[in-house]
Amino acid sequence: MTSTDLPLGNFSVSLSVADPAASRRFYEALGFAPFPGSEAENMVILRNGSATIGLFHGMFEGNLLTFNPGWDSDAHALDEFVDVRDIQRRLRAAGIPLTLEADESGTGPASLIVTDPDGNAILLDQHV
Repeated sequence: MTSTDLPLGNFSVSLSVADPAASRRFYEALGFAPFPGSEAENMVILRNGSATIGLFHGMFEGNLLTFNPGWDSDAHALDEFVDVRDIQRRLRAAGIPLTLEADESGTGPASLIVTDPDGNAILLDQHV
């Protein structure tokens, strides 16, 4: 399997933060700006060029590498993409254990989480 066989979608880093306002100020000082329409009570998405980070308070433990199947880098839906359930089936076939599984009987939005050999969590979070 090559990287073009399994496109994972838009990439970002999701950070679990204790103080969203302080974290936002810190990352804004580094040149990040809020992604339009992304602000909510316990989260904000920030961008600096092609780098995207999400600041999340109280939504999950630890930090995550995040991929969004079905989205381009501007959070626009793609006409064609590999559904998260198809990715899940491929991961299972490769013997990779899942920490969180998507319901394979459904369609549309779904998520899965895998953990790499060093304990880093990877979230595949499909919104379309």
